[in-house]
Amino acid sequence: MGGAVVDEGPTGIKAPDGGWGWAVLWGCFVITGFSYAFPKAVSVFFKELMREFGIGYSDTAWVSSILLAMLYGTGLGLALNFQPSLIMLNRYFNKRRPMANGLAAAGSPVFLCALSPLGQLLQDHYGWRGGFLILGGLLLNCCVCAALMRPLEAPGGRQGPGPQRPARRLLDLSVFRDRGFVIYAVAASVMVLGLFVPPVFVVSYAKDLGVPDTRAAFLLTVLGFIDIFARPTAGFVAGLKRVRPYSVYLFSFAMFFNGFTDLTGSTAGDYGGLVVFCIFFGISYGMVGALQFEVLMAIVGTQQFSSAIGLVLLLEAVAVLIGPPSGGKLLDATHVYQYVFILAGAEVLTSSLVLVLGNFFCIGRRPAAAPEEAPKPPEDVRVDSREVEHFLKTEPEQNGEVVHTPETSV
Repeated sequence: MGGAVVDEGPTGIKAPDGGWGWAVLWGCFVITGFSYAFPKAVSVFFKELMREFGIGYSDTAWVSSILLAMLYGTGLGLALNFQPSLIMLNRYFNKRRPMANGLAAAGSPVFLCALSPLGQLLQDHYGWRGGFLILGGLLLNCCVCAALMRPLEAPGGRQGPGPQRPARRLLDLSVFRDRGFVIYAVAASVMVLGLFVPPVFVVSYAKDLGVPDTRAAFLLTVLGFIDIFARPTAGFVAGLKRVRPYSVYLFSFAMFFNGFTDLTGSTAGDYGGLVVFCIFFGISYGMVGALQFEVLMAIVGTQQFSSAIGLVLLLEAVAVLIGPPSGGKLLDATHVYQYVFILAGAEVLTSSLVLVLGNFFCIGRRPAAAPEEAPKPPEDVRVDSREVEHFLKTEPEQNGEVVHTPETSV
C-alpha cells in the first residue's frame, strides 16, 4: 500500500525540499513499485506452479504472503530496500513531504500495471523459471536506486556532527497505553487479513472461468491503473480543511467500500464482471493505501508516530502472512472462488466497524486536557524581536521534525 516513515535524521541540516531530493524521490518511487507490486504480480505464475509441483492454492499463496510479510515486519528481503528509501525521502523533504510521499507511493500501482502482463508474457515464452530469473534481474535496478540515496551535506560542504538529540528507544511500547492506537492496530490487523486476498487470487479466478492467460493477467493492470488515480485523489480530499478532522471516518468508509466490493465481486461470473470488480477494488484499495498512515498520525500524534507505525506494521505482518494462505485453504476445500472473496470482504468489513465504533465511543470521546494558563513574563524582561524571528523561521524546519498542529489530531 505504501506509506510515510518519520525519521529524525541529523540535526542542523535543513531538508532541501528539492535539488538532489528529486533523484531520491525517483529512487523511492522505483523501490516502492517493486516492493509492493512484485508480491502481487507473481500470482500470474500460480497455475503453472500448481501444475508442476502438484500443490494446492494454499501452498502457492505462501509465495505472496511471505514476500509481503518480510516487507512489513522482519527487516529481511524487500524491506531492506523499502524502509531505508522512505527514511531517506523523509530527510530530503520537509515542507513538500506529503506530496513527495504521495508520488513515491504511486510507484506501487504503476509497477503493478507493468509487472503483471510482463510476468504472463515471460511465462509464455520462458516458463515460470525463466520468468522468475528475468524478474529477479529487473529487481537489481533497486541497487541503482540505492546509489541515489546519498547523505545530506551541510551548506558549503561543512562537515562534522550537529547538535545531538537525547537517545530514544527504537520502539516506544508506551504507545499501547493510547486506546486509540490499540483500536487502530486491531482494526488494521483484521483488515489486512482480507485486503490482499483478492489481488492474489483474481487472476487464477479468471483462468478458472476459461479466460485466456494474457487477458486474465490484464485484470491486475486494470486494478493498478485505477489505483494510480485513486491514491492522490483520496489524499487531496483528506487534506481539505473541512475533511481532515474526520479522516478516521473517511478511512473507515474506505475499508467498508473495499469489503463491500469483495462481497459484490464474489457474484462475478464472467470476465466483464471481474473487470468491473477490479475497477471498484482499485478505487477502494487506493483510498485505503492513501489514508492509513495519515489516520494513524492523527490518532497518536507526531511524537509517537515513528514507534506506532513500526508496531502496526509488525502486527500487520503476522496477518499478511496468514491471510492469503487461509483463503487458499478455503479454496482447496471448496473449489469455489466466491467463498474466498466473501471471507475477505467479511474481514475487511469487520475492521471498518471496529475502527468507526471504536473511534465514536472511545477515541472521539476522550476528555480534553484542561487548558493551561500561560505564565506571565516578568515585567522587567524584554524579548529581542530578532530572537523571536530567528526561532520562528528555523525551528519548524529542523530536518525530520513534523510540527504538531491541531489538524493532525483527532
